Amino acid sequence: MYELFFENINKKVALTEADKAVIKTYLTPKKVRRKQYLLQEGDVCKNIIFVEKGALREYSLDESGREHILQFALEGWAISDLYSFLTGEPATYAIDAIEDSELVLIGKSAHEELLVKCRAYETFTRLNITGAYLAMQKRLTSTTSASLEERYEAFVALYPHIAERVPQHMIASYLGLTPETLSRVRKRISQNK
Repeated sequence: MYELFFENINKKVALTEADKAVIKTYLTPKKVRRKQYLLQEGDVCKNIIFVEKGALREYSLDESGREHILQFALEGWAISDLYSFLTGEPATYAIDAIEDSELVLIGKSAHEELLVKCRAYETFTRLNITGAYLAMQKRLTSTTSASLEERYEAFVALYPHIAERVPQHMIASYLGLTPETLSRVRKRISQNK
């Protein structure tokens, strides 16, 4: 366990063996089954979740019970209701497993201690938060300015592994579409090729 976790950090920040040893003492492995919750809306988010194997999603439900997926996380990705995690306020999102998954959890106190004790972890965290902010800004721009076809094609180009593994109704939710609308978009794209 933790191989992919450390490999992911090493892509952005060089870790020493001493860094790895310190970080490892703060990590908690967890296995979850498909459809198992890691966070429910209204609970305080207590962990940053790193996916070693499997797939997760973060989403909210509107008043009519319709899902709105904020993000997916496959192998090598982290996921959390970051606002709840950082502020201690109730989560506005739920996180559950799309597939049976093997995870690495970093609790709030462990995260805070690692930021102080391990410079490489602090740098990695800063780079991840910056990257997440940039991705969110790019997604908002796409949502407000791109056609439905462009949004779907950009999603498939940017996240081909998600498009292959996640049901179409979840992709529709992520894109802010109904499954029926996504089906029509996909049909128009295939007819234009």
